[in-house]
Amino acid sequence: MNLFDVYSLWDIEPIKAEGCKVWDTKGTEYLDLYGGHAVISIGHSHPHYVQALQEQVARLGFYSNSVQNSLQHELGEKLGELSGYPDYSLFLCNSGAEANENALKLVSFHTRKRRVVAFREAFHGRTSGAVAVTDNAAIQAPFNQGHEVTFLPLNNLEAVERELCKEDTAAVLIEGIQGVAGIFVPDTVFLQGVRELCSRYETPLILDEIQSGYGRTGDFFAHQAAGIRPDIITTAKGMGNGFPIGGVLISPNFEAKKGMLGTTFGGNHLACAAAIAVLDVIKEEALMKNAREMGAYLTDKLSTIEGIGAIRGRGLMLGVTFRQQDATIRNELLSRHHIFTGGARNNVMRLLPPLSIGYGEADHFLAALQETLNRPGDTIS
Repeated sequence: MNLFDVYSLWDIEPIKAEGCKVWDTKGTEYLDLYGGHAVISIGHSHPHYVQALQEQVARLGFYSNSVQNSLQHELGEKLGELSGYPDYSLFLCNSGAEANENALKLVSFHTRKRRVVAFREAFHGRTSGAVAVTDNAAIQAPFNQGHEVTFLPLNNLEAVERELCKEDTAAVLIEGIQGVAGIFVPDTVFLQGVRELCSRYETPLILDEIQSGYGRTGDFFAHQAAGIRPDIITTAKGMGNGFPIGGVLISPNFEAKKGMLGTTFGGNHLACAAAIAVLDVIKEEALMKNAREMGAYLTDKLSTIEGIGAIRGRGLMLGVTFRQQDATIRNELLSRHHIFTGGARNNVMRLLPPLSIGYGEADHFLAALQETLNRPGDTIS
């Protein structure tokens, strides 16, 4: 049986990784500044993480949500403490798309409404509801297009109020920082204004922190820089450091009813062990502080390199544009310097390294980028 051919693949097969480094089948060492779509939060193969998974799978890898699982409670307590949301409830699932699906379902149950306000260039996932609120018609099948979604420009409060005053909106959904769009940060005043409007019109506010959460920006969640508290927060990617897990943080305003949400694999024993280990390492190794410091260092040094245009983002969620729109820069970094970076819309290079990245690794990347941009254009391939 062949694989269903939907991915554009690099001709590289990683077989080993540690910290911010990856090795392929040929023994070539790579610097990982992408973390597999911002998934690797505490570094590849962290010893505490590996030990936690090994010990848990030796005891019990899985049982369904029809029994007690104290690991779920431990995860909830540690996540509440570290994130600053101890009074919220936690629903566990398997991915970011599933987290957004459940968040949308929950607000619709709560408000008895169906229309969602989302934002242009948004990306929220590929399942039915999640892809409907994603501003990319190319990945929406006709089946997905029956959802009622209104896309608005980012940072336009007047547009948000025009929609909310219709009083037919189930929720406003926004990313803490738009990732796939090219690292666009909502203005602080805008986020604060959206929060106020949602409260005024009794419309739940959902913050999608799937890529921008879990310490990546230097705060646990990106929206916390604006001093707001959403009604629902969705998370995934960095939550399990590679083990599939997602979560929905739910304010006390929502009432749980038996059967309204559910999942077979969500919150399983192995997933919880992975997520607990991630929180332990983030706290014990002060990785949010490291994300702030290394993000500031990278931003400062990048701003001095000739040929770089805008640098957007916060912490270790950065988007870099180039004055000459050359799509081969990422290819050159990978093929010549063995450095993984991420792409995004609008020819943006995304930097989403493990939160444990150090100065030596940052300097290695900066020197490679400087050399790449200094090479004659006809030698870049």
